[in-house]
Amino acid sequence: MADPVRYGRMTTEERRTTFLLEGLFRPGVIECCYVDLDRTVIGSAVPTAGALKLETQSELRADYFLERRELGVLNVGGAGSVIVDGTTYELGKLGCCYVGRGAKDVSFVSASADEPAFFYLLSYPAHKEFPTAMVKFEDLEGLKLGASETCNERTIYKAIFKDGIKSCQLVMGFTLLASGSNWNTMPPHTHMRRSEVYFYFDVDPAHRVLHLMGPPTETSHLIVADKQVVVSPGWSIHAGVGTKNYTFCWGMGGENQEYTDMDVATIAELK
Repeated sequence: MADPVRYGRMTTEERRTTFLLEGLFRPGVIECCYVDLDRTVIGSAVPTAGALKLETQSELRADYFLERRELGVLNVGGAGSVIVDGTTYELGKLGCCYVGRGAKDVSFVSASADEPAFFYLLSYPAHKEFPTAMVKFEDLEGLKLGASETCNERTIYKAIFKDGIKSCQLVMGFTLLASGSNWNTMPPHTHMRRSEVYFYFDVDPAHRVLHLMGPPTETSHLIVADKQVVVSPGWSIHAGVGTKNYTFCWGMGGENQEYTDMDVATIAELK
């Protein structure tokens, strides 16, 4: 993962290769990517004909995937279920499930192969066991932010956080932008205590999101399509503007779980 010094010398292709994950969510498979930044694992599961079992990865050097890790799961597709050690957790669209350290048998199922679930996976190391839990979209309390005047009217939904589903270090939720609004996380911020992962979805296939990143005084952008993921180091801002409204999932891991732990940069500071 590039540091802020090398970042300024990177080409567009080098930035995309380093910070952008493309090609996830292939039907019928689980895909995972290990990122050397807070030892993050980012993945997807799209079950079709049958259940997909979460297997351990060679990079983990573990007997099973969650031997020393925890997992957040967000469904962004059709109805489906996460099955954890024999217990079934049914997730509709925007339902979220937390699977704690020590769970040995995790699998994913779609209610219909014609309208499969699209499970987004985000995992970090864990030092303590917390119980597996889930929350439905209709049970989440939204926090409204922004305004139509600044093109950033949006609702934030927190799922895995200090006052919600408990975890070791994983914090996870998502943001829905109102029709006619385009900006997320503006004014921007950084937080050196934890890195962040942005998963953009419900992006119209004909449209894109321009994701701003880098130190506040040396920004550049990635052009992001539907169901693509941006990895954001602690020294980087993470903000985006779309050519149409969209939805994104934010997830964090690192030193603490304080949602408000951030170093704000004003819009006037950006370069």
